[in-house]
Amino acid sequence: MDSNTILTYAKQYMAEETDPAFVKEVEALIAKNDEKELFDRFYRQLEFGTGGLRGIIGGGTNRMNPMVIKKATQGLADYIIETFPEKAKSGTLKAVIAHDSRRYSDVFAEATALIFAANGFTVYLFSALRPTPELSYAIRQLGCDTGVVVTASHNPPQYNGYKAYWNDGAQVIPPHDKGIIDKVNTVKKINMMNRDEAIKNGKLIIIDKEIDEKYWASVKAKLHRGDLIKEMSKSVKIVYTPLHGTGAMHVEKVLGDMGFNIITVPEQRQPDGNFPTVSYPNPEDPAALKMAIELAEKEGADILMATDPDADRFASAVKDSTGKMHLITGNQMGALFTDYLCLTAKEFGVMPAKPAIVRSIVTSHLCDRIAKGYGVESFECLTGFKWICNKADEITKQGYHYIYGFEESYGYNFGMEIRDKDGIAASALCAEMSLYWRKQGKSLLERLDELFIQYGCFCETTINKVFPGAEGVEIMKNMMIKLRTSALKDIAGVKVLTIRDIDQSCSYNPLTPDKKETVHLPVSNVLQYYLEDGTIISVRPSGTEPKIKFYIIHPQPVQGKDVAAAQTKAEQQVKIFAQALDTLV
Repeated sequence: MDSNTILTYAKQYMAEETDPAFVKEVEALIAKNDEKELFDRFYRQLEFGTGGLRGIIGGGTNRMNPMVIKKATQGLADYIIETFPEKAKSGTLKAVIAHDSRRYSDVFAEATALIFAANGFTVYLFSALRPTPELSYAIRQLGCDTGVVVTASHNPPQYNGYKAYWNDGAQVIPPHDKGIIDKVNTVKKINMMNRDEAIKNGKLIIIDKEIDEKYWASVKAKLHRGDLIKEMSKSVKIVYTPLHGTGAMHVEKVLGDMGFNIITVPEQRQPDGNFPTVSYPNPEDPAALKMAIELAEKEGADILMATDPDADRFASAVKDSTGKMHLITGNQMGALFTDYLCLTAKEFGVMPAKPAIVRSIVTSHLCDRIAKGYGVESFECLTGFKWICNKADEITKQGYHYIYGFEESYGYNFGMEIRDKDGIAASALCAEMSLYWRKQGKSLLERLDELFIQYGCFCETTINKVFPGAEGVEIMKNMMIKLRTSALKDIAGVKVLTIRDIDQSCSYNPLTPDKKETVHLPVSNVLQYYLEDGTIISVRPSGTEPKIKFYIIHPQPVQGKDVAAAQTKAEQQVKIFAQALDTLV
């Protein structure tokens, strides 16, 4: 794409953009003749990834700004009108919109609502910021045909995003995502209604506590041990951080109603899209939890809890025998939840026939082993909760009863009522689970050790290779091509038994690449290496950020009850694999 074409796109954007701040950004770049930055802003349209639209805030077609939001919404509205023509004709289409604490999120959310309103939808707009799982819940509660939450989840502060949901409360998947993109790319005219007119005509309805109360009730309904909570909750001290996001009101309400002693990190309680106390508001990153860990250790807290800015992810740490906070990984918490949900269902006699859990393909298989011990089937799917919820629907039609889904990136879902990961529900269930094991004289860490002894110790790590800009897209593309054509026969001296190429829907032994077996998963740009020692290494470009992710999962048997020795050995082996992968790329 030459500079004249880029300049044409830039001028077209400036003519369409209604926010002068974004227009001035592009004007300044043109005046400076900054060809590299202009190219990066205009060489493509933002695309729907695993989480919808996600990009840096700024002027340009490859940025998050009012014009990109408006086009995306008009395209989404056009697609839904085409998909549900009878409802469109009768004027009964409905949408619900929420947003997080990021810069421009409220502006983008209102623009989204007013475009839907102008296209004949009755639109429910939350009065203020709300968590992503509440948006998913509201779609089905309000009988909406679609929903949108404006959020960039855990990304750095320069990002914002736009998650589109279908009428089942789950994020959009094929073929709808492609259909929406096709509509977005062919938008000729954007319909937008004035706010006052939309309210007067009954097309814009502002919603508030009425959905909150129902959502909180749905979270509490997942709990089983009311008597235990009344007996012991006040003895447990919890430090919580919402990381400047949407979680405080909800987590404090739910855990407060349960009777827990909650201390919220004061510097991180207020919503703030600049995330002033952290560089990266991701609870997967221990650095983001530094302030909360320090407060927890100072207060002598039993548990640390954190949610990301849109409160769909949940992280935790537990006080160990030395009084220090010990972080629990996403895979480890997933294993603990699997164990607790299964034993609770058995204990209370509510385990359904043909029970099942769902995990992503890059998530630890420890949960499979635990589930099998309770007679529960495990299913796998692509990364992202839209796929977990889609798989839950699929297996339900096959006669299974879905009870739980999770992925290693600190996402957990506890039933069909909400079709996304839910950090609020995870906080409540983690609190109840902690009380249960406390009553048995154990901590969550001690229960985790018991699971390791019974099923094997698993060590995991995720390596992120960042490649920003237009050049980065090409680098990542070539890297995946190189890995596919090389068909690695070993990694760090450990033989590769099987390569699964999800993009080509096949698996094969690298020594006999012509003998392929079919992989029954939707096509996705993922490679997986199954090694002789049980290690699984997965490689995939991120769907929301300019990076390639390498996931290493290494199982290690525990000799006797020496979990520490097994963990040390596993961690050493994971480091060896990580070093080997570093040389490959």
